[in-house]
Amino acid sequence: MLIRKPDDIASREITAEKDYLNRRNFIRGGLLVGTAAATTLLYRRLAVPAGSSSPPSPVVSSSLSTELGEAPTGYEDITTYNNFYEFSTSKDGVAPRARNFATRPWTIEVTGMVNRPRTFDLDELLRLGVEERVYRFRCVEAWSMVIPWLGIPLGRLLEAVEPLGSATFVAFQTLFDPQRMPNQRTSVLDWPYVEGLRLDEARHPLTLLSTGLYGRDLLPQNGAPLRLVVPWKYGFKSIKSIVRIELTDRQPRTTWSDLAPDEYGFYSNVNPDVSHPRWSQSRERRIGEWGMRDTLPFNGYADQVASLYQGMDLRRYY
Repeated sequence: MLIRKPDDIASREITAEKDYLNRRNFIRGGLLVGTAAATTLLYRRLAVPAGSSSPPSPVVSSSLSTELGEAPTGYEDITTYNNFYEFSTSKDGVAPRARNFATRPWTIEVTGMVNRPRTFDLDELLRLGVEERVYRFRCVEAWSMVIPWLGIPLGRLLEAVEPLGSATFVAFQTLFDPQRMPNQRTSVLDWPYVEGLRLDEARHPLTLLSTGLYGRDLLPQNGAPLRLVVPWKYGFKSIKSIVRIELTDRQPRTTWSDLAPDEYGFYSNVNPDVSHPRWSQSRERRIGEWGMRDTLPFNGYADQVASLYQGMDLRRYY
């Protein structure tokens, strides 16, 4: 057993008092029920105590047939520990550099192999119907969170544009604007950031276009105003600040696969049995908790998504 001295412990690994109290409320509300092999969850918000600046604690009920049974990560951790290279390669540096990033007006062009190509503004997207879900989030760097998202099922957007029968993939593109996203002035990545899914993955009920978290609008450091959330895949698949979606019949380019194809595959499903070339994926550190925990296949969503990959060699198609 590893015992760490206080000087060895990073400040963000110590649970803040407000997060501790929120988790007590979470437990008191009878939320930690069900199994860890869970799926999406809906929540309603508790009233915030007078004078409190903390986000409300979620009260969780099942949207399908099982319960997540895990407390959400604290709001402060979710909004200050971020990967978003358009602003900074430092996780702690993203939030301050993104603070003044304007997210309105904003449009999302949906084009390619569809019957009804459209350009949506944010209000049009919101009218498709926002849902509240709690998902596990697993980063390829072996840390994880549990995040209460707000968002629109991606399948609902795809229905609105009517994909052609020959379309098999969905490509996504982040905003390219080096004036507003200052790290795009560097060559750390090949800009703009691009990602992709198979069409059946994109249509899966778990796949979400997030517009917020913890009952609030998404902040710039978390990918405002619109980001992808695919909870059974590593976090780098969850492209942020999306401006373009294209349906195609060819597997699209993806930024990290182009940069390091031996480290970041197109599918990027959470697989504890396939190590990253530089570290193991079998264990993870949940932000706000002590120690490490075992990583679950497909991030705990195997019952819902494993059938999408039946017959595939997931060591080859990683």
